Amino acid sequence: MTLTVGIVMDPIENIKPYKDSSFAMLLEAQRRGHQLVYMQPEDLYLKNGQAWASCSQLKVWDREREEQYYGFGETQDRALNELDIILIRQDPPFNNDYLYSTHILEQAEAEGVLVVNKPQSLRDANEKLFASWFPQCIPTTLVSASMPQLKTFIQEYQDTILKPLDAMGGSSIFRVKHDDPNINVILETMTGFGQHHIMAQIYLPEIKAGDKRILLINGKPIPYTLARIPAEGETRGNIAAGGSGVGMPITERETWLCQQIAPTLKAKGLYFVGLDVIGDFITEINVTSPTCIRELDAQFNLNIAGTLFDCLEETLSNKAEH
Repeated sequence: MTLTVGIVMDPIENIKPYKDSSFAMLLEAQRRGHQLVYMQPEDLYLKNGQAWASCSQLKVWDREREEQYYGFGETQDRALNELDIILIRQDPPFNNDYLYSTHILEQAEAEGVLVVNKPQSLRDANEKLFASWFPQCIPTTLVSASMPQLKTFIQEYQDTILKPLDAMGGSSIFRVKHDDPNINVILETMTGFGQHHIMAQIYLPEIKAGDKRILLINGKPIPYTLARIPAEGETRGNIAAGGSGVGMPITERETWLCQQIAPTLKAKGLYFVGLDVIGDFITEINVTSPTCIRELDAQFNLNIAGTLFDCLEETLSNKAEH
């Protein structure tokens, strides 16, 4: 079947195509003969209760990074219900503008479009907090705006990680020990003097062996993970923070972690998810724009975007039959 596949993403001219997971999805959709439609979040709008967007026809080419890798055709305003699939691949932060985008796309979903991931679930599943719905899978964790509570947590567990709830790519993450002379100013800055919730977790020394990224498609994990090894002198394994990616087979424990969350992911329409695992524990569940497709494809001769589109096409076929 030939489909019209839309994507809502950040400016395509700013991506690194050789490592961009959204680009891998576009290449696969085009390879299957689907028509590509490109939108940025600000292109979306509601008109008399119907979801519309200023859409550009798109072609992509898997070339070397310094060459032209995309081209636009005609741009026109279209009702989003003319599309079959819309991929939401906008990077955090999850601010009000992001929130409004999900509401518009939810209207498109109500008009029959398969929106991936489900807009309501993007709102429900904060990437830092969502893992706490599976307490058997997470390290010792506190989410609080209270500076005294957070300080007590740091003193009790002695070596901790502090994270904002709305950042990505390892941004603004602190490793704080119980004797750090800057504890108070770090907590003041991160919580806005007790006004904003943040997450505190015990430091997991297994981070030295890598912050593992596991990709799941409709709850089923890809059988290889990408261990993102922190750079020398760095706590964070994120590729965006200078970490290096080393692929390896998924472990029995990691498979078990996936099994714990899979039913919820499927029920919530979270078709493409990136699980972050350090040691034996889930630290984040990434639902907005998970990455690492290109790295895993290259290291293990996979086609992860192909697996995703197999799933989405089957979903549409089943929907048509009913």
